[in-house]
Order: sequence, then C-alpha cells, then structure tokens
Amino acid sequence: MNAASTGAPNFLETVAGTAPAPYRCALIGPPNAGKTTLFNAFTGARAKVANFAGVTVQRRVGRLRGEPREVKLIDLPGAYSLEPESQAEAVVQEVLSGTHPGEARPDALLLVLDATTLPRSLGLAAETLHLGIPMILVLTMIDEVRARGQRIDVMKLSELLGIPVLGVVGTKGVGMLQLRRALALPERWWRPKTLPPVADPVARYAWVDQVVAQVCTSAAGIDARTERADRLLLHPVWGVLTFAVVMIALFQSIFVLAAPAMDAIEAGIGWLASVSAQFLPAGLIQDFWVNGVLAGVGSVVVFVPQIAILFLLIHFLEDVGYMSRAAFVVDRVMGGVGLQGRSFVPLLSSCACAVPGILAARTIPSHKDRLATILVAPLMTCSARLPVYTLIIAAFIPAERLWGFAGLQGLVMLALYLLGALAALGSAALLSRTLLRGTPARFYMELPPYRLPSPRLLAQQVWGSVKAFLVRAGTVILALSLLFWVLLSFPRVEAAPGMNTQQTAQAQIEQSMAGHIGRAIEPIIAPLGYDWRIGVGLTASLVAREVIVSTLAQIYAVGDENFEGLRAAL
Repeated sequence: MNAASTGAPNFLETVAGTAPAPYRCALIGPPNAGKTTLFNAFTGARAKVANFAGVTVQRRVGRLRGEPREVKLIDLPGAYSLEPESQAEAVVQEVLSGTHPGEARPDALLLVLDATTLPRSLGLAAETLHLGIPMILVLTMIDEVRARGQRIDVMKLSELLGIPVLGVVGTKGVGMLQLRRALALPERWWRPKTLPPVADPVARYAWVDQVVAQVCTSAAGIDARTERADRLLLHPVWGVLTFAVVMIALFQSIFVLAAPAMDAIEAGIGWLASVSAQFLPAGLIQDFWVNGVLAGVGSVVVFVPQIAILFLLIHFLEDVGYMSRAAFVVDRVMGGVGLQGRSFVPLLSSCACAVPGILAARTIPSHKDRLATILVAPLMTCSARLPVYTLIIAAFIPAERLWGFAGLQGLVMLALYLLGALAALGSAALLSRTLLRGTPARFYMELPPYRLPSPRLLAQQVWGSVKAFLVRAGTVILALSLLFWVLLSFPRVEAAPGMNTQQTAQAQIEQSMAGHIGRAIEPIIAPLGYDWRIGVGLTASLVAREVIVSTLAQIYAVGDENFEGLRAAL
C-alpha cells in the first residue's frame, strides 16, 4: 500500500540522485505484543543492551540487517499508555516526546500491537498518532485471529488511521518481507489526516470502540481454549494447586534432567586434569593449571546444566503465557505481605539472579511496592547459591525417592528455595507495616493468550541468560580462583627430608597466606564445626557466593592426592 491508494500525501519527498539518509526507528507497544521477536528478526539478535541515561530502564539497539541504508532500530520498554504509571512508561513518553536527557527523538515509529487484544491496544495507537512522527502499525499474532474465526480488515484500519498497517506472524516469517521493505523506505509512509481524541479517556475509548466495530468481525468470540484453561489455572483452589505442582516439577527437573550432563562434565574435567598432569612438567605451571584453573573453574562449570534448565523452564513458562496467570494466582498471598501480584515476576527472576530481578521491578507502577520488591529480591535463592546448594545436597542427602516418584534431593532443593521465599515475603510484610506503609496500589496485568514459543527464540533467550551468567560469574570466579591459588601456593614450602608428596602439599597449604587467613578466623567459626579450610572458603564467598565451591575444590585438591571431586571429598 502506498500514499496514492488512500489519497494521503507523502510526508517526505525523495530527492533524486541522493543517497538515502540514515534514520532512527523506535519500536513501541504493550508488553507481550511481539516487539522483541520482530527486533531480533531484523537485527539478527546481535543487539546492544543498555540503560537509558540516569535510570535502570533497558533498551535494545541494533541495525537493520540486509539493507544498504543504515536503519537504527531501538526496542523501547513495553508500555500500555503514554500517560505513565511506571518508570518504564515514563521513559518511553519522554523519548517519544524528545524530552529525555541524552536521547534524540526517533525519526520514525513501529507501533507493534497484538491483534488478539486490539480493542485494548488501540488506545495506545490513538495517543501515538498525536506525536506527529511517521509511523507504521504492525499487527502481530494475526494467525491466531484467523484460527479463532475472527477477521480484521487491515485495509479499512489503515484508511481510518491514515497510516500503513501490516499484519505479521514474526515466529513464522509471515509478512516480514513486506515490513522489511517498508522499513527501508520510510519516505513512502504518510501522516494521518485526522487525529482521534485523546485528552478525555472516555472520548478516546469511544473512538476505539467505533474503529473496532468497523474493522473487526468475529464468528467465534473469545478463544475457547484459553477460556477453558483459565477456568483451571485462575481458580482460587485448583489454580493454587496447579501452581504448586508446576513449582515442584520445576525444581525436580533441575536435578533429574541435569544429572547426566553434570556427570559427563565432571568426568571430562577429571580426564583433562589427568592428561594435563602427564604432559605438563611437574612444578609451578602444572600446579597452576591443574589445581588453579581446572579445579577452580571446573568445579563451578559442572553446575551449568542445572542453571541452564532453570532458565529454560522460567523462559518457557513466561513465553507460553503461564507467568502472568501465576502472578494473578499469588496476588492474594502477595497482598497479605503488602505487595501485589506484579511483584511475583521480579521475585521469581531473582531465583536466577537478583540483579535482573531488581531491574524487572521497574515495571511496578507503585513506588512503595517497587521499593519493597527491590529490597527483598536479594533474599530469594539465586542461581549463585545453586552450586553451593547442589554441592551440599549431593554430598549429604541420599538420592532416594519418596512415594515412588519424588526425589528427596529435589524436595530438599525446593525447601531451600521456599525458605528464601519465606524470608523475602516476611521482610516485605515487615517493611509494608513500618517503613513503607501506605495505600495499596491497583493491580492489573495483561493475560496473553496461550501460545507455544518459537524454539529458536526460546534457545536465544536461554543462551543469552546462560552466557550472561557465565560471563559475569566466570570472570569473577576465574580471577578469584587464580588469586586464591596464589594465596595457597605462596610462600613456597620446600620438601623436607623424609616428607612424601602428600605431606609436602599439606605443609604448603598450612604455611601459605590462605592458610594463615584460615587459622586466624578458625576460633570464630570453630563452634559451628568448621575448620580453617572452610574459613578460607567463607572469606572468598564474600565477593561472590559461588566462589566458595572453587576455593574449597582447590584446597581439597591440593591437600589430597586421591582427590576425586569436591562432593566426594566432603
């Protein structure tokens, strides 16, 4: 469709013989509308993620692939309205109006709306049209609309709004070529002739109702499958039981599914250590590689399968549409401690890492609820503790089954996570009744239709999360592992006459700088049953919790010539 088809004038004139100028195009839309899917498809997921200046609200920036023209795409945070209730929506409003410090106003907009929720989303379109920025409306999930027996007259909607409208299915590539061509030629877009009322919310949604009545026809109404599933998942009794079953299955899977991969990694590291000991000359270099690098980092890498499974299940539940239902179900519990259901997703994200959990809290509109969520998020059991918990459980909890199907180790892991959740909720209750006392905020959340996520998108999400964990934790662990190898290896102790290799290694540990640190704090931790070796590990864990695993692995490996892994040593 072009300007001539509707009689609307072009807003830009192309200058013959000149190279097309680069421009900035921002993607805007409500959460779960499919913005990120389109962004990844057009940029190849090679995006730069950063915060807006002065705020912890993230944006993704990338370049349109496969086009000679330089098109900079900016994926803005999800927003329901340009009348902001959350920090993310405030930032979006400032960026689009050109008032945010350090952010230039976009030259063009890609408004992304979920076609299955068009009556609720067109209010944002009404507000965006008044910005005076060239814009294309993209309707995602158009295949689901057809599957429900519904129909949206895209041509009529384009005529009413005065802007190009395209229907796409991002996960299947439907309509993506046309949208890519349109992005390369914004000179063929046009401005709307008439603008809908937006100052009065009643008038705005009256206009939305008029537009929907003209462009939408329905033969099936509400999706029957979604309605049937919600009767169960949102039920005050069955919904809570389903939530409990999902959480138990999640933590059981962390142990059951990851066990073969963990055993393979552990065996591979052991084989690499033995081969290295054969080929490297005995001395400082061999000691550095085997006891510093392999015993340190290897003892943490072995837990990556469990962390990957945790991320996989969390991303899957979120993409399939269950997370928002879970937030609705637990809203009653959260309300009892002064939070709201919207706090559930940041707290659950904190089970992976407290940092993204705290960042996710920016979507909570209420300042009181947002601050309370941020303060209690670090109390949730994060993936940094997972290697420690896994090590302790594998060493001391037998791999038995209860009632014939539930693994005892998985139940203990679930209990540890529940303990962290109880600590977080208890602290939130205390804060809401003392320092953060105030009027409870309204809770509303979009319940997206159930859909199977794209395997490719799911793989990208999981890999991105695991990679971020490895980069963040791996660099810290490697640096600290090498530091503690130095502390364990210096000053060097020469073998005395009559001492064997084992006795020399033990003397080296005791006389090292790390040994002196451990001996110094041993009187403090002795009542707990800990010796100086545990004291060294506790000191290292002050920087990062998971470092205690690599530190103990080095200490036990150096001190035991028959070292067969930290779990066996404990």
